[in-house]
Amino acid sequence: MHQKHILLIDGMALLFRSFFATAISNQFMINRHGNPTNAIQGFLRHSLTAIEQVQPTHVTVCWDMGQQTFRNEVYEQYKANRQAAPVELIPQFDLVKEISAHFSFANIGVSGYEADDCIGTIAQMADEETKVSIVSGDKDLLQLINDHVEIWLVKKGYGEYSRFTHSRFLDEYGITPSQFIDVKGLMGDTSDGYPGVRGIGEKTAFKLIRDHHSIDGIIENLHLLTPSQQKKIEADLEMLHLSRKLAAIHCEVPLPENIYNEWSGVPAAVNEIIDHHELKTVRRFLGSYSSFMGSQT
Repeated sequence: MHQKHILLIDGMALLFRSFFATAISNQFMINRHGNPTNAIQGFLRHSLTAIEQVQPTHVTVCWDMGQQTFRNEVYEQYKANRQAAPVELIPQFDLVKEISAHFSFANIGVSGYEADDCIGTIAQMADEETKVSIVSGDKDLLQLINDHVEIWLVKKGYGEYSRFTHSRFLDEYGITPSQFIDVKGLMGDTSDGYPGVRGIGEKTAFKLIRDHHSIDGIIENLHLLTPSQQKKIEADLEMLHLSRKLAAIHCEVPLPENIYNEWSGVPAAVNEIIDHHELKTVRRFLGSYSSFMGSQT
């Protein structure tokens, strides 16, 4: 019997990446119904390429469900610096879920939580006999790594990944994945809109956590830090704790009962959906990978 192997796909990360890869040259791939499909087609190519390399037994795509989450209740400026989605992308948000369901992907999204939280919850629920591979472009997910959970960070193009196992993470960063949350708390995240400790950058944050193991350890040994570091941390102590809370992936999301679908290939019936939405790039892609075609239902 094959080992159970769950592939978790960060749907929104791949959708946005796919949209902007072609939108820069105004290739929105508008079909005869007037719907742009560039993000959807890129998302499907990314997902199917990952499936080809990971060879999972089950596939789930996790989605954000709107901009407001519990983090906005904690800190109202969370992701407030994000621009509104381009008008050509907006109609693809719902359509991509509909189409991905036809490809036998389970779609998971819970209001009030981010896709990262759903991914983290599913990954933590998996027993030690189950392998979990997570595909995303978001380094925040590195905190989820353990002996049976690995992260595949998408690089430029299709099929190129920076694959992080537990051993690689330890060797490369010199901290544990859970300590990565404290690093993020210190350095903040400009893309997510929380500052951490002003004046503490990535290099210093990693060194402080390597030396003192945690934010609590740093605060307990504040007298050992340089005067400049002491001053910065004391000035932003409240924001430091808040930033750490925002950086941590919430792994107790109330998920629906069915959280992943068994993967046995792309159903042949998907050709009808491809034709209806004129997903020409996807059709060509599938045509070159006959191994994708599984169930005939």
